Amino acid sequence: MGLSPPVLTHGPHGAAGAAPGSLGAMTTPSDRAAPLPPSRIGFGTAMWKEVVHLLSNLPVSLVAFVYVTVAVVVGAALSVTVVGLPLLACGLAGTRLLGRVERARARALLGMRAEEPSRLPLRGGPAARVWALLRDPVAWRAALFGFVRLPWGVLTFTVTLVALVALWPALPYLVRAMATLDRVMVRGLLGPSDELERRVAELESDRGVVVDTAAADLRRIERDLHDGAQARLVALAMGLGLAKEKATEDPQAAARMVEEAHGEVKLALRELRDLARGIHPAVLTDRGLDAALSSVASRCTVPVTVTVDLPERPAPATEGTAYFTVSELLQNVSKHAGARRATVDVWRTEEYLLIQVTDDGRGGADPTAGSGLAGLAERLGAVDGLFVIDSPPGGPTTVTAELPWRSRAAVRR
Repeated sequence: MGLSPPVLTHGPHGAAGAAPGSLGAMTTPSDRAAPLPPSRIGFGTAMWKEVVHLLSNLPVSLVAFVYVTVAVVVGAALSVTVVGLPLLACGLAGTRLLGRVERARARALLGMRAEEPSRLPLRGGPAARVWALLRDPVAWRAALFGFVRLPWGVLTFTVTLVALVALWPALPYLVRAMATLDRVMVRGLLGPSDELERRVAELESDRGVVVDTAAADLRRIERDLHDGAQARLVALAMGLGLAKEKATEDPQAAARMVEEAHGEVKLALRELRDLARGIHPAVLTDRGLDAALSSVASRCTVPVTVTVDLPERPAPATEGTAYFTVSELLQNVSKHAGARRATVDVWRTEEYLLIQVTDDGRGGADPTAGSGLAGLAERLGAVDGLFVIDSPPGGPTTVTAELPWRSRAAVRR
């Protein structure tokens, strides 16, 4: 479970690492800035790439126009029928692909920074997925792009072809002007959604995760109560009833039954305490993360060193999330790591609470293998947290979690 030290914002003792507030953002080819178009106008490689782009506008825009007309317009026309809305949703999903092709063409031939919009989160059943596609602003803007591009494609193809044949001296200027307008259209209609739009989509996705998590926790509590303490209390009531009946005729048997009932009471109380600890442990409320995490570490099957360096207590919600994150990670260490020792470090940067759990076990932790790590990552993502795993085969394993910092004093205000 882990992250190499250079990737961290700050080490447990304040060592500087990556940019503040990040968990080591990785650079991908799409993130790297594409070269800007040359400032000089002339017969160079950049101009000929622009010529190819302008000439290819016609066939590409013709295909896009036909697709949008058939898929989107027909789907919208049939929206009053059962198949209309699903057909329209599928058509809009296809317009996202058309937008991706156009952005790739713009990056390759126009040398522009055409970033990819965020992926559309599709959760729930078929109806929820159809509704998400129908409300996708990126797909609708791509559909609009497909409509307006056909006349523009005819114009750019015609003007570029005429300039190549008869307007040779004016060719670089005409090409640059039309290519600049192309860049504006691509950036305006096919660029990423604005930050508010992106944030709304993320929050809607996170809300579903929070609701699912809460429902799963309630089911777990109900199951634990039904199978554990409730069953013991029922058996206890029956045992005390029998002891009452035997109290006069067989006092010794009644005494043994009361003794057994006393043992059942102790077990029921222990199970209720464990259940309450799983909901929200009293030690966390009373004494904070340091004492609560030390308590969790004492129940781990391997020795655990806990270091908590916090100038003040975080907000209760942040504190609870941090506690249950470490609890689940240490359970994974006990069950799956095969480790001899582990460490837990908790510290604060300016805006974040960071948690790092490291063990010297066998490594190879895989979030897709049903170890609970994927669910933990979803829970942290639902509260704007980050979750990074570094677990090469052979170990060691390090998991780093980052939570937005909220102070307890600010919540009280």
